Amino acid sequence: MQDQQPEQPVQPEQKVQPEQQVQAVVAEGEKKSKKQQQREKKEEEKAKKKQQGQQGDHPVGGQQVQEADNCVGKYGDLQMIQSQERTNRKWIKVGDVDQTLVGQVILVRSRIHNSRVKGKLAFLVLRDNYNTIQVVAEKGEFASTQMLKYISGIPLESVVDIEALVKQPHKEILSCTQKVELEVRTIKVVSRSQPMLPFQIEDASRRITDFEDGVQEIKQEEVQQKQEILQQQDKNEKQEKQQIQVMLKTRLDNRVIDLRTPAKQAIFRVQSGIGLLFREFLVENGFIEIHTPKLIGGTSEGGTNVFKLKYFNQDACLAQSPQLYKQMCLMADYDRVFEVAPVFRAENSNTHRHQCEFISMDIEMVIKEHFTELLDLMGDLCIYMFKGIEKRYQKEIEIISQQFPFEPFKIPEPVLKLTFEEGVKMLHEAGVNQDPNDDLDTTNEKTLGKLVREKYGTDFYILHRYPKKARPFYTMPCHDDPNYTLSYDFFMRGEEIVSGAQRVHDPELLIKQIKEKGIAVEPLMDYINSFRYGAYPHGGCAFGLERVAFLYFNLKNIRNACMFPRDPVRLFP
Repeated sequence: MQDQQPEQPVQPEQKVQPEQQVQAVVAEGEKKSKKQQQREKKEEEKAKKKQQGQQGDHPVGGQQVQEADNCVGKYGDLQMIQSQERTNRKWIKVGDVDQTLVGQVILVRSRIHNSRVKGKLAFLVLRDNYNTIQVVAEKGEFASTQMLKYISGIPLESVVDIEALVKQPHKEILSCTQKVELEVRTIKVVSRSQPMLPFQIEDASRRITDFEDGVQEIKQEEVQQKQEILQQQDKNEKQEKQQIQVMLKTRLDNRVIDLRTPAKQAIFRVQSGIGLLFREFLVENGFIEIHTPKLIGGTSEGGTNVFKLKYFNQDACLAQSPQLYKQMCLMADYDRVFEVAPVFRAENSNTHRHQCEFISMDIEMVIKEHFTELLDLMGDLCIYMFKGIEKRYQKEIEIISQQFPFEPFKIPEPVLKLTFEEGVKMLHEAGVNQDPNDDLDTTNEKTLGKLVREKYGTDFYILHRYPKKARPFYTMPCHDDPNYTLSYDFFMRGEEIVSGAQRVHDPELLIKQIKEKGIAVEPLMDYINSFRYGAYPHGGCAFGLERVAFLYFNLKNIRNACMFPRDPVRLFP
């Protein structure tokens, strides 16, 4: 046998020389910079952490395990509350949560005003009316990763029920009204808000600047110009002026959201208080509350500015005032009456102080000797109301002033009284042209208000003995000068809030003055005849509720003191 030939060795693959490897690495390095490589590495690590955070996974022995949720049942959306069984649990208002409750677990229902979730911590701010409180949830026994993720997804303005432990914070909380904080135990969503709001509550709560006092929305270019002027005048306000300003039209178009702001919450609570103070004083002084028709067959003041409508087969209109009916009540021996009710004026006035529907606070009373009995009683009423606001609503006043800065309201005791002729004289001395036989226009009213404040140091005064030309047909003429009347207006910060007078109670004089005004007598015969069966001398006045609040707080526009304004261009919402 021939010897077996040895196998031929396999040729090794051609190896790349070390020098060639170095050259390849260098070439690759030229393609990607060191910064780019570091950035890609960070992004990979970030994506990995994010995925682990979302899944709640942790590597164990090379496998992924789901993190246990120790807060199951302690968070989630509630079913619609309709007829569920009552638990008799006690909810506490945010404004009542204070140091006396530290260490207790309480139940709160309110809105989420602000929210911030980062890592293992969640911070919420709850808002209830104008009160706010800080809420904390920290990962651990009472908050799982899943619970924190759930909290982060709750939209602002949603309504939530939160069970929480009241705690004293380590540092003072400056951004909330309540100086304690809540540590979450459970959180349930009662009702979710839409994620996108018409505007943010914080933006709508900012300090109102001078360029937002008009009825219509100001053009953006004009806003920017005025912003630049204001920034130059006061550098401290520069940052604030650059923030978002929610214009009046936008507020009114989305009124429900705007009414949630702290200032609006406070305004309408004080406005409710004004009505309460008004009633308190009058009831204590022998008045009774009445309710008169708002559907009437003729114009209450003989004017043409009425909203006409069909009342079955008759023509009717909405009442401009309860004027004629409250007088008729006095003739029926109710010697002191008042009413708080809406009235309607079809005036095409697009101004900062006029409305087509507003709340009128009307008064009528019997006079024994002189019409100044009216002035004195009404002056005392105003002192009672304004001093009552100061005493009872200090917190609300502070909240309102943060958004609508105003000077404290000044009213003397007793109230200052000036005759119309004295007012005209003050205007003439200041170089203002004013006809002594004609009414004051808005400009001259404001000018006179400034002059009175400078001379007498008051924001409130009474101007009486108006010219006959400026008053309605039922106003009693002065016995010493028939060109003037026993009538009066009350002024706040230079604008009229009350109009009143002694009334004509003689039917023949009444008919004469009705004809002089060019008004038809026939539709008013029921009213005129009420004075034919023995009539008391009497008089009264009417306050505009919204106007009182608007001027007391210097709200720039009366629509800020009306929940759902009605003006010539607004019928919705």
